[in-house]
Amino acid sequence: MPQNINLSNDSFDVAAEELNFLSALATAGASEHESEGQLSIDVAEMAEELIVVATMAGSKPDNIELHLHNDVLTIRGTRTSPIPEGANHFYEECFWGKFSRTIVLPVDVKPEVASAEYKQGVLIVHLAKAKSDNNIPIYVVEE
Repeated sequence: MPQNINLSNDSFDVAAEELNFLSALATAGASEHESEGQLSIDVAEMAEELIVVATMAGSKPDNIELHLHNDVLTIRGTRTSPIPEGANHFYEECFWGKFSRTIVLPVDVKPEVASAEYKQGVLIVHLAKAKSDNNIPIYVVEE
C-alpha cells in the first residue's frame, strides 16, 4: 500500500494533501476486493490475419480463457507465483494473481477459424480477417 507523502516545505502542503487523497482513493476497497492486473499485449496485422501476442509467465494453459464476441477479444487468466507464501520479499515487481484484457479489434475477424497457442509463457492468438466490402455506397433520396 502506498505511503503518505511528507513534504517539509509549507508551500507544498496542498499538493501533498491532494496526492495523499488520490493515493487513498486509488487503493480504497483493495482489501475488500482482489485486484486484477491488466495484461500487456501486442496486436499486429498481416495480409490475411491479426496476431495478438501476450506474455503470461507463470500461467498454465488451464488457467487461460479467451472470448471473442464480434470485434471484441477478452483474455483472462491467473499467474501463480513460484515463491511460497510467507516468504520475505526483497523485491516484488512481478504481478501475480488474476489478470484480464479486453480489446476492440481493428478489423472484422472470422471467429470460427480463430486459434491460440501457448508456449514458453507466451500466448499467440491467430485471428483470420473477414473479407468485407467497407466501401458501401449510400444513396441520397430527395424528399
